[in-house]
Amino acid sequence: MTRFTGIDDLLGRDELGTSGWHTVDQARIDQFAEVTGDRQWIHVDPARAAAEGPFGGTIAHGALTLSLCVTFLTEVLEVDGVTFVVNGGFDKVRFQAPVRAGSRLRGVVRLLESRPLGSGARIVVRTRAEIEGERRPACVADQVLALYA
Repeated sequence: MTRFTGIDDLLGRDELGTSGWHTVDQARIDQFAEVTGDRQWIHVDPARAAAEGPFGGTIAHGALTLSLCVTFLTEVLEVDGVTFVVNGGFDKVRFQAPVRAGSRLRGVVRLLESRPLGSGARIVVRTRAEIEGERRPACVADQVLALYA
């Protein structure tokens, strides 16, 4: 985790940090399918996905990959003096490569823009969800956050 000594320290950086690796196994994909109700066979039926799917097996939901970008950010970003953070949503999300069951992902986070917000700041961060051993990322997402001191 990258610890910033305050909002000014954070705003003075471009590269914010890299999370640890997270395994996206079939159990995690199945749990996500149950929570969201998205039980499409490409995600939850390993035998059919291997036989009929274009990826040789099951893949994670795009929404699961996107939700991990929030997890990566919580690992990377700790700012002294910030009492809470509000997620303002995502400006831009691109899924660039499938996440096959059993893959490991990590997030590389950089600061794109910022502006003052009272005693805090509004920031936009880009998280690049990298797949271990792959050239292309699974996802690149720009997230808007409000930091309150």
